Amino acid sequence: MAERATVARITGVRFSPIALGEKETKEMNILFICKYNAFRSRIAEEYLRKINRNPKIKIASRGLIMGGKPDKEQIQISKEILGINIIRRGKPIPITKKDLKEADLIIVVADDVPRIIFNYKRNILQKKIVIWKIKDEQERNKNNIKNIALQIKNRVENLNRSLQ
Repeated sequence: MAERATVARITGVRFSPIALGEKETKEMNILFICKYNAFRSRIAEEYLRKINRNPKIKIASRGLIMGGKPDKEQIQISKEILGINIIRRGKPIPITKKDLKEADLIIVVADDVPRIIFNYKRNILQKKIVIWKIKDEQERNKNNIKNIALQIKNRVENLNRSLQ
């Protein structure tokens, strides 16, 4: 680092890390999880995909329980408020052990996912888990769905700023 600063000061030329033989930054895998991978994790995934411009950040979402899918209100609100399509990729995807291992950052978007499921012998996952505790909307109340979407939007924007 000091050598690069010295070279830049003397020559007036800034060198990229690659030119100086430093390793390029590796890809980062972000995994959003919620109970069904129907709404909360999908909004987080699609909104971060929309606002993040770093091609080295890979984004995915998964669910613990299969069978759920976004309803009309959730699809409509995500389009209106965030400009995203949460049904772009089709059916909800179940989480796998491979997903957990490959993720550099795991964000549990939900408040109804027990943390104990991430307890492994070596506790390797505990260092990369963040829990947002965003409540689900069981009553299909449009105002509550909007509030959930806005909460996730704010969290994702803060995350995106921290990644830059």
